[in-house]
Amino acid sequence: MKPLSIKKSIKTPAVDFNPDEGKMELKGRSIPENSIEFYKPLIEWLKDYGKNPQPKTEVNVQLEYFNTSSSKCILDIFKRLETIHVNNNSEVVVNWYYEEDDEDMLEAGEDYEAILKIPFNMIEIVE
Repeated sequence: MKPLSIKKSIKTPAVDFNPDEGKMELKGRSIPENSIEFYKPLIEWLKDYGKNPQPKTEVNVQLEYFNTSSSKCILDIFKRLETIHVNNNSEVVVNWYYEEDDEDMLEAGEDYEAILKIPFNMIEIVE
């Protein structure tokens, strides 16, 4: 299985999914013109990864901002990871990074954690 790498743009986050290490990263801002179109390849990649995941999958999410349509797509990514966690007996951990004074981003991470069966680590970035 090949890694998935997308360079960040003004409207889309950097994506770095490495199947061999079981590491995935989303970093930047997510306000794409069409969220479904942007996130579809990520979700498809995770479907394939879920067929033979690493014993531990680490997901690092460091978003400055995301819009409402992105939040639904990010939830879809987390649901796919939850399926891997529950069905494959594979450990999945999400490291949710948020800036020191960004209560909204912290709350967003806590909201995701509340509806999913995967552990989240809330990690404050001190500027």
